[in-house]
Amino acid sequence: MDLDLSGKHALVCGASQGIGRAAAVELALLGADVTLLARRADVLRALVDELPRPRANQSHAWLAADLADPAAAAQVEALATQRPVHVLVNNSGGPPPGTVADANAEAFLAAFRQHLLGGHALLQAVLPGMKAARWGRVVNVISTSVKEPIPGIGVSNTIRGAVASWAKTLAHELGPHGITVNNVLPGSTETPRIAQIVAARARGGGRSEDEVRAEMRSHVPAGRFADPSEIGAAIAFLASPAAAYINGINLPVDGGRTQSL
Repeated sequence: MDLDLSGKHALVCGASQGIGRAAAVELALLGADVTLLARRADVLRALVDELPRPRANQSHAWLAADLADPAAAAQVEALATQRPVHVLVNNSGGPPPGTVADANAEAFLAAFRQHLLGGHALLQAVLPGMKAARWGRVVNVISTSVKEPIPGIGVSNTIRGAVASWAKTLAHELGPHGITVNNVLPGSTETPRIAQIVAARARGGGRSEDEVRAEMRSHVPAGRFADPSEIGAAIAFLASPAAAYINGINLPVDGGRTQSL
């Protein structure tokens, strides 16, 4: 199986922690040169020195940017001009928990700008280099909510579905250029995001966080939450040469929790 990403440049968003950080590590282990993108320069500066370098002359970098800021796309475009990006991992924190009925218009607009318009701007920034190379991988980290809406995160359920449809459309448009576009759908994963969701459910239901976690685990056949590295491994596989014929899919990585086909 060809998993070698030597000579490929990967840009990983939300790379300072959680799934983004895990994906960066896995891509580096496959030989990719990785650029970390997130808001906190101090964290990225330390993390870039910790990334694996299994091959000679492997070079990693970082870029401090806020994906909610339109200027981020210009920063990525400048980066891609200097060093073409072959792998784009779109990943950023989800909208705050809450019911969809109680959400105001600005909550939807803010999430739409961050997740769909932000991801689209990054794609357009790196697309010329992918087309020139006739090789590209776009992996969007979304949620199992695109298959089954998750209670208590109404805005996220809505916007993630839009991102999934955007990605499916792109898969058809970009496939002839040697570029694949796929979505990874994490289940409950030990990240700051799951801590936020657990806390919100505990407050809303008058229960302890331990009780909420136990209930959530009871719906997972694997009986546990995922480690971020398990999501990172799925992302890295979809970015590899071995996944060249996988295009336009939604891949749940959820321990079997999703019950739909």
